[in-house]
Amino acid sequence: MSTQPEQVLENQLIQQLSTIGYAKVNIPDEAALLGNLKAQLEKHNNITFTAKEFERVLNILSKGSVFEKAKTLREKQHIVRDNGDNLYFEFLNTEHWCQNQYQVTNQVTMEGSYKNRYDVTLLVNGLPLVQIELKRRGLEMKEAFNQINRYQRHSFGAKSALFQYVQIFVISNGVNTKYYANNRHQSFKQTFYWTNKQNKRLTNILNGFTSEFFEPCHISKMICKYVVLNETHKILMVLRPYQFYAVEALIDRVKNSTKNGYIWHTTGSGKTLTSFKASQIIMKMPQVKKVVFVVDRKDLDYQTTKEFNSFSKGSIDGTDNTKALVKQFSDDTKIIVTTIQKLNTAISKKNYLTKMEQLKDERIVFIFDECHRSQFGETHNRIKSFFNNHQMFGFTGTPIFADNAVKNELGKRTTKELFGECLHKYVITDAIKDENVLKFSVEYVGRYKQKESATEIDIEVEDIDRKELMESPKRLEKIADYIIANHNRKTHSKEFTAMFCVGSTDMLVQYYDILHRKKEEGKHNLKIATIFSFVANEDDADANGYIPEEVSVVEEAAALYGMNSHKRDKLESYIGHYNQMFGSNFSTKDSQSFYNYYNDISKKVKERKIDVLLVVNMFLTGFDSPALNTLYVDKNLKYHGLIQAYSRTNRIVNEQKSQGNIVVFRNLKKATDEAITLFSNKEAIEVIIMEPYEEYVEKFNATFIDLLQVTPTVNSVNDLVSEEDELEFIKAFRELMRLKNTMTTFANFDWEDLAMDEQLFNDFRSKYLDLWQKTKHDTAKEKVSILDDVDFELELIHRDEINVTYILKLLTALKDAKKSEQEAKKKEIVDILSGEANLRSKRELIEKFIQDSLPHIEDSDNIPQEFEKYWTEEQQKAFETFVKEENLSSERTQKLIEDYLYAEREPLRDELLNLIEGDKPSVLKRKTIGDRILQKVINFVDTFINGMDN
Repeated sequence: MSTQPEQVLENQLIQQLSTIGYAKVNIPDEAALLGNLKAQLEKHNNITFTAKEFERVLNILSKGSVFEKAKTLREKQHIVRDNGDNLYFEFLNTEHWCQNQYQVTNQVTMEGSYKNRYDVTLLVNGLPLVQIELKRRGLEMKEAFNQINRYQRHSFGAKSALFQYVQIFVISNGVNTKYYANNRHQSFKQTFYWTNKQNKRLTNILNGFTSEFFEPCHISKMICKYVVLNETHKILMVLRPYQFYAVEALIDRVKNSTKNGYIWHTTGSGKTLTSFKASQIIMKMPQVKKVVFVVDRKDLDYQTTKEFNSFSKGSIDGTDNTKALVKQFSDDTKIIVTTIQKLNTAISKKNYLTKMEQLKDERIVFIFDECHRSQFGETHNRIKSFFNNHQMFGFTGTPIFADNAVKNELGKRTTKELFGECLHKYVITDAIKDENVLKFSVEYVGRYKQKESATEIDIEVEDIDRKELMESPKRLEKIADYIIANHNRKTHSKEFTAMFCVGSTDMLVQYYDILHRKKEEGKHNLKIATIFSFVANEDDADANGYIPEEVSVVEEAAALYGMNSHKRDKLESYIGHYNQMFGSNFSTKDSQSFYNYYNDISKKVKERKIDVLLVVNMFLTGFDSPALNTLYVDKNLKYHGLIQAYSRTNRIVNEQKSQGNIVVFRNLKKATDEAITLFSNKEAIEVIIMEPYEEYVEKFNATFIDLLQVTPTVNSVNDLVSEEDELEFIKAFRELMRLKNTMTTFANFDWEDLAMDEQLFNDFRSKYLDLWQKTKHDTAKEKVSILDDVDFELELIHRDEINVTYILKLLTALKDAKKSEQEAKKKEIVDILSGEANLRSKRELIEKFIQDSLPHIEDSDNIPQEFEKYWTEEQQKAFETFVKEENLSSERTQKLIEDYLYAEREPLRDELLNLIEGDKPSVLKRKTIGDRILQKVINFVDTFINGMDN
């Protein structure tokens, strides 16, 4: 057989699970699930519950969100027995994780707003903690991912809601298998392959994956130790395989030796979570007195403390000063996060030595963050000589080798010399292959050669880097104009943000002034911000591989007043622009205010409220923002400094962010190739750097031919007979969208290069959206469609600037246009309404406004108010019609819609039927009527509420 039927795969999986320690159990429905749960909890705790006592247990289990239930799962429990005695028991043995009861079942049927049957469920002590969804070979795993999301909406929360206790989901089509935590907010991009220690994937569910990942002790360890409950976002996170192996290696080394070691995990691969989990486990070992996590900058001290506490609330107290740090060393604090500067002061200053010397012989484990940056000087030796029983581990994304070592007072030193053996390695090629980080698209704009006036950035030239040339006002103006012209293209119309790193504070001041002047002149509307440190000279002319670190403004406030007064005045004025833009009140006048400014900029970049952040060195290391996709570079970079800077752009988000864009205004091609070769290998350049634009043009044209094989014309989409044919069209056009999404970020993108013109693309896009709308809004369906779980990847269509506000501007233009132009402008609006996913539900009403209301509005300035009045009236009419047609309570329906908007969970069928006034429908009609009411609720929200605040 060319494809393996789903049922055959399911049977083989269950058979294999039975051979590795799972008892096969038949659980067709919720009643059987509850009966089995009672028996398994009794067996696990060696007790017997009466019927009423088990009701109390179910009462505990029924409370809370997925996140709160994950806490309940891990906590010791208590009920009062029928005879008044206290009874203590547990749902899961988290300390001795192998000592739990393991079962496997399949095809459990649960009914919420829809009846769903789940493929394979792993039960631990009777609770469904792992859910496996299978698709036949050849189908996309994304369909299984979407199917689970559908179950989340429709049935996981129904009745006793035990399926909300699932900790890990596994999706597979037999040959490819991925896993992820129970977190509804993540995208398919945040699902992971399991691997062995050497990062070799185990993708086949029957050949390698099941025996390794589902082995009872291993899956229990993953649930008990390596699922992290993030307190800040109230979500579950699960470690990726390389994180798991790194933590296991660190634990093994602390248990069985006193040797040091380091972890080489590429930038962007989640080092903070790895180091937190290692710290959390090591601190519980009786032989360890303290775990000290050492960073090299005050801002990272703050960030790391915040992140550690988000993983486990209150796990760390931040240390604002050295005195507080010394107190933490003296008290019961088990994990300490501190800067290397404060640690150095604590062991150097006489007034702290009395307390610190009491710890000289205690077993203290030091974990150094980005260990290449600051551990190569005298401070590192001082720490080693002060603590007699230390053990040191380093984390780095870019180790120091002999090739990129920089000479200092102690000579050239490598990471291996400093920390010893590399305990686990996960390099950038591994991360790209696993789709844990993105590739880079590197464009080199302008190369320079020596001539009498070498200031053009668009001429062929050779290596030259003279201050006179590089800081020439004409050159800087041209680069600023290039950024203004191409920024929207690079960031998908500001859906993402950018950083611009430059060679010195002098250059930064010039660039900022140029960009600010051009904004004042109305040449762009980009939100520009900047920050640079209190150092008079930040030139990086030697390009020695390091990105120099800033002076810590909180600890070294005196540096503020030694700064060149011109630069400080400039920065103060730039912060003034920032304050004006965001209504804040930051300043350079005291170190704390400047530090708060730093943190606020960090937050604004992550929230996409800043378009371009101008920097010299700040934010080029240790800063993670998935919203950042572009780095403009007018600065010499080399080796680990280059990789660190480029890696600000390659965090995974969604389908729309297909690569990190690097736009280089210097001759860094050789330096880029050398850095990639050093940190992976020569062949890796093809893996890490995207193909040239011409390659994507060829792929697009070939894919266009494939599309025409399925649908030769736009109208032939209407003639597709079966869902299978529609699926072929969806897949073919989706691939075109992906390629177009990638190509549009290139500066030289032009529709003229393609075999398909823009109008034809947009016409096909409208048909594609018609199918999406039909799939999502078809109320007559009695069975699940094969299109229900197809990912239409609407983020590839969504454009933030095309919203209701934008349409109102077009309506104003239509109203003010000459009669001869009005039909063309009206067609433009109708075409946009047809082609934008977020506006299609509103199309009919907006067209009605154009037809009936617009001609009667005399002053175009009144269009927004008149439209709002019209929209409110139509919303009220639609609501009244809806509740009247279905005989619903207006008050209860209004509340249900509000709850739906707040909880982002589709209402369950019983909740919908409860809206009906008078007699409730018969059992036979409940499903049909419930489905119809649900679809009307969804359509009402899509039409009148979603997208109206843009």
